[in-house]
Amino acid sequence: MTSPIPVGKSARRFTAPGVIPGFRLTFGYTLIYLGLIVVFPLATLLWQSSELGLSGLYAIASEARVAAALRTTFFISFAAAVVDLFFGLIVAWALTRYEFVGRRLLDAFVDLPFALPTAVAGISLAALYAPNGWFGAPLADYDIKIAFTRWGILVALVFIGLPFVVRTVQPILTEFEVELEEASATLGAGRLQTVLRVMLPTLAPALLTGFALAFARAVGEYGSVIFIAGNIAYVSEIAPLLIVEKLEQYDVAGATGIATIMLAISFSALLLINLVQAWSGRRFGHV
Repeated sequence: MTSPIPVGKSARRFTAPGVIPGFRLTFGYTLIYLGLIVVFPLATLLWQSSELGLSGLYAIASEARVAAALRTTFFISFAAAVVDLFFGLIVAWALTRYEFVGRRLLDAFVDLPFALPTAVAGISLAALYAPNGWFGAPLADYDIKIAFTRWGILVALVFIGLPFVVRTVQPILTEFEVELEEASATLGAGRLQTVLRVMLPTLAPALLTGFALAFARAVGEYGSVIFIAGNIAYVSEIAPLLIVEKLEQYDVAGATGIATIMLAISFSALLLINLVQAWSGRRFGHV
């Protein structure tokens, strides 16, 4: 006859055994924090939007101006995250693998978009890329316009998203064992083969995490974009700006509907990215 499991022992089966005590306290705090700060506000948003119903949300999403703003927001945010992924890896590589004069200063500059107010970033970028700006004037000679177009949105989103990729990838590069690169070279692999077959599998989960963070940050960006985008309806208008305009017009239902649609699309995209990240972690043995 099987003896009953003690109450204390069955309760401990909820978590893996660990040396550090205090699981119940920390887990309870985690639930309270996530509930009050994250889940409760989002649940309130969903509750308010439930009054619209699926037909109401579809009607809002199918409006030409709203659909254009959503496409602009998510497509350019995705493009900016891809650019950040590429250049963020290069920046992290240079700061980690090479010693040069001013390296620590450049490393500090990476975090500047975190500390800089978004409005200041937007004004600075608009001044630089305006037709009479330092960067905009030479480009204007070739009939290339950045400020007050969709390209300006891309520049702003790349600016605010780059640190997420750099700071996510940098610790992995720092801890990467140089012996693996030397072993790869000893076995006859070229530099490109070593990067693609030895290093990238290890960096893949961190790269995906940085990509997800940059994408999520770009989708919700407002302050730096409105100064450089031009905010032209159907062309360079982003969804967060449309939400603000709806609220200024006391159209709370419309603002709530757009916010709910953005929440659904963002959550679906991040869930997909996290699934791919989990798969890459299991596939390459770096969970």
